[in-house]
Amino acid sequence: MGKRRKKDQNIDGLHEHYLIEKELAVRLWNATKEERRSLYKSIYNELFQRVPSIAVPDRKHLSTSRATLRQIRMLKPFLNEGIRFLEIGPGSCALSFEVSKHVREVYAVDVSEEIVNAHSCPENFHLILYNGVDIPVPDNSVDIVYSHHLMEHLHPEDARDQLQDIYKKLTPGGLYICITPNRIFGPSDISRYFDETTTGLHLKEYTHTEVLEMMKEAGFSEVVALVGTKNMRLRTRCPVVLLQAVEAVFLSLPGTLSKRIATNRKMKRLLTVKLIARK
Repeated sequence: MGKRRKKDQNIDGLHEHYLIEKELAVRLWNATKEERRSLYKSIYNELFQRVPSIAVPDRKHLSTSRATLRQIRMLKPFLNEGIRFLEIGPGSCALSFEVSKHVREVYAVDVSEEIVNAHSCPENFHLILYNGVDIPVPDNSVDIVYSHHLMEHLHPEDARDQLQDIYKKLTPGGLYICITPNRIFGPSDISRYFDETTTGLHLKEYTHTEVLEMMKEAGFSEVVALVGTKNMRLRTRCPVVLLQAVEAVFLSLPGTLSKRIATNRKMKRLLTVKLIARK
């Protein structure tokens, strides 16, 4: 009975979380562009308060987590002591702290005050709160911008605006490294347990084709895809067209078959949108 009760509690907790995200997502969808500039901050602060189980974990523990180590392995070839690095949506800032060991300056940019609990920060680390869209650093001032599972949280209009702003903030030849879940295997937010399409705070999930088009519109001159093993010990850059061809196959399949294959762990790893755009 104990296990069954715990399982029921977990289901109840998931459903409550789902209802809260749906409510907050509707607010964002119904808001004007101007209203959203102040709404992202209040929405995510409210989410963390109403769903404390997803509050940002301890930074010290996360610095050695598998997810952080995988990201560091992926980023390390792009880092050196002269780089000015900016992470959008850093969460606990664990990754930014690790990156600070390898670069000149690190800027961590987030909407939520929940991450402002740092006690000892590296000297070259700077935490900046922002409105969810406009990056508050000077134009042509950073060499690498990085976001991991961020774009899907933005209203589609704001995602385009942010891409254009990222382009302005990068130095000539600078890189934007963007990772976001592919809508082919989605939803990837809490709504995956209840709906066929995303209805939570993943306002829109994308394919490689969709992100590539947005990056080209923003002005990026060169975009390549990054593929690798689970722990990113082996990685390679490849033309985006190869991933677009894989996506085309999935999009031609019946929905249930496509989803069943796409949600395989190895296939999800391949389909996850990992693009590197050069200014």
